[in-house]
Amino acid sequence: MKIKSKFGPKFQEFEIGNIVFLAKNKPLKLQNGSEISNFPLAYQTYGKLNKDKSNAILICHALTGDQYLSSPNPVTNKKGWWDFMVGSKKPIDTDKYFVICSNIIGGCMGSWGPKEVDPATKKPYAMDFPVVTIFDMVEAQNLLIEHFEINKLCAVIGGSTGGMQALAWSILYPQKVGIVVPIASSYHHSPQNIAFHEVGRQAIMADPNWQGGQYIVKKTYPAKGLAVARMTAHITYMSQNALQKKFGRNLQDKDSLAFQLGKEFEVESYLHHQGFSFVNRFDANSYLYITKAVDYFDLESDFDGKLAKAFINFSQKNNDGKFCLISFSDDWLFPSDDMKKIAKSLIACGIEVSAINIESSAGHDSFLIENEPLKQTIASLLKK
Repeated sequence: MKIKSKFGPKFQEFEIGNIVFLAKNKPLKLQNGSEISNFPLAYQTYGKLNKDKSNAILICHALTGDQYLSSPNPVTNKKGWWDFMVGSKKPIDTDKYFVICSNIIGGCMGSWGPKEVDPATKKPYAMDFPVVTIFDMVEAQNLLIEHFEINKLCAVIGGSTGGMQALAWSILYPQKVGIVVPIASSYHHSPQNIAFHEVGRQAIMADPNWQGGQYIVKKTYPAKGLAVARMTAHITYMSQNALQKKFGRNLQDKDSLAFQLGKEFEVESYLHHQGFSFVNRFDANSYLYITKAVDYFDLESDFDGKLAKAFINFSQKNNDGKFCLISFSDDWLFPSDDMKKIAKSLIACGIEVSAINIESSAGHDSFLIENEPLKQTIASLLKK
């Protein structure tokens, strides 16, 4: 099934690919206690599912990612965000594997989210949309896997927020996952990260065009607020070395300071570009809800302050399951020490785990940039 969805300040319509409506017979209960049924989940698949349905890999996208990991994005017309990883003869080889990637609930690329129409009111949910969590996102993904009648996934792989989803899979459905691969991720969102998210949310809500979240109905759009939110977040995605190497203190199209308050440095122009290109492909209310979901994620607190308890079920219900933890040396958003703590917790539970900290100079975004160590790690992992 295909539908059209609206995006950006001009509310242009774009066709979204595969959509399935889930929880038709039994409602899905969210962590906040509310129930949802017959909700849409948008997804893309790559490769073919074999006869015994044993070759499926689920890939979970990051905070503002989408289901188009290895095919052109219909909104931006850019190639998929993990095109260098997924495809024929690539590290995640679609000649061998059936790869699934769904847009998370709360998102804005066709899945159930705040800009979707509430059947009860015939208007976008906006701020009537319930607060969702990483675990809710995974529960919805599980319904999609059941839709395909897949009993066990070869692997669940995800970067950043997607890595949190991969960890959640190991907790909610340990018997359904062969290999769990969190990349550039963590078992919790740090106070510093929560603070950056809150600045972004406040920027959106302070924009007069946000209209209490009702901007679609009132035909406005908080473009400036959303752009500032993206600019703030993007700073955390790059390391100090990456910023220095790419921009330094270079001026944009001039040789000397102009002694004015406009954009003068290259890094300023870059952030403005990132911010205002983002508003054309992402929904402001979705940004509010997804960042809150990430802020709520804390496996240590969920399990009485003992991270190892989170993985006990995996050790008991999955005899051949294993983890591969991938971090990057200059990622200060999710530092490699977080992965080390996860590794120790897994070892304490007797779970097979391998961990690699890849030398990088691009910061948190390293997993989205083609690099041989990442490609080789994933390829070798899936060949075993």
